[in-house]
Amino acid sequence: MPIKNRFSEMLDEIANIRRDIHAHPELMFDTHRTGALVAEQLRAFGCDTVDEGIARTGVVGVIKGRSDTRGRVVGLRADMDALPIQETTGVDYASTVPGAMHACGHDGHTAMLLGAAKYLAETRNFDGTVVVIFQPAEEGGGGGRVMVEEGVMDRYGIDEVYGMHNWPGQPVGSFAIRPGPFFASTDEFNIRVQGRGGHAAKPHDTVDPIVTASQIVMALQAVISRNTDPVHQAVLSVTSIESSSKAHNVIPQYVDLRGTVRTLDAGVRAQVRDRLVAVAEGIAAAAGARAEVAYVEGYPVMVNAARETEFAADAARRVSGDCAEAPLVMGGEDFAYMLQARPGAYVLVGNGDTAAVHHPDYNFNDEVIPAGCSWWAELAESRLPLA
Repeated sequence: MPIKNRFSEMLDEIANIRRDIHAHPELMFDTHRTGALVAEQLRAFGCDTVDEGIARTGVVGVIKGRSDTRGRVVGLRADMDALPIQETTGVDYASTVPGAMHACGHDGHTAMLLGAAKYLAETRNFDGTVVVIFQPAEEGGGGGRVMVEEGVMDRYGIDEVYGMHNWPGQPVGSFAIRPGPFFASTDEFNIRVQGRGGHAAKPHDTVDPIVTASQIVMALQAVISRNTDPVHQAVLSVTSIESSSKAHNVIPQYVDLRGTVRTLDAGVRAQVRDRLVAVAEGIAAAAGARAEVAYVEGYPVMVNAARETEFAADAARRVSGDCAEAPLVMGGEDFAYMLQARPGAYVLVGNGDTAAVHHPDYNFNDEVIPAGCSWWAELAESRLPLA
């Protein structure tokens, strides 16, 4: 099935909503304006129920079909929050908020799901219930986890749940997906290497945390290359080194290391964590220093359910004619929490030849809107066919 004509007719309307959201980015859980706009639109569309204030600023709309003989409920989720980046696109609807911009396309995700919600509320060409979920705080806040903890799956009786993300470098309106592990877990670590500071001309009277921290940085690379099975994907990156002194002639008291660990397997995740701690503490002890390791587990691995992945791929094929096999992604996605709570799947839709996400020149491509909206609608109608 090609792009639904209704979405071509609605393109300007949906794009204007997207650009309004783009001009007014909000971070983390503080998506007050965006959430209010979403709720207003859902009520105007005639959704049967619109609930606000879930996970602080999240919004949920309920759309009942023509009948409900099966009693099934399908959840569709979009994220609403922006990033703390200064925009450099120069578009006439650029961010009006200094230091914040929609650099990941969540403005597009929200607008496309609103477009699909309007269509589904107009046509109700399905048997069952569609629940549209608008989530805050995907960018590091774990809004998906909070929504699950606040009972969004149980409260609305959701049986399966689906998500979508735009993908720069993939042809506009094309789709890609894969079953099983898809996006990586996203852990963070902080290591304070505590030495004994002193004069740089008398290193023998100190325990130099700079040298010790440098040895730890290099040794941590072997956790991936020599401790992790090479058939499993894993990334360990030290991304910051900062000492307690900025003077040229002072050996500092301590050095702070920060970084991230990404894996696609729970067992590998635990192994890398344990080795990181052991390596840091062991090297520090050998140097007469001390390593204080704080390891914070972030988003879990996002795993697409096999059955629901095929449903999502079939809907994509009916919209665009094809659905490619997506690559493994070492970035994180907190839709993982929803997929832990219910079976479902996450799909990529092509954004064309644009800047990468999280770049100050990135902009969601409005040409994607008809395909994205059509996929949401087709997925809902195919998963809840009329009896």
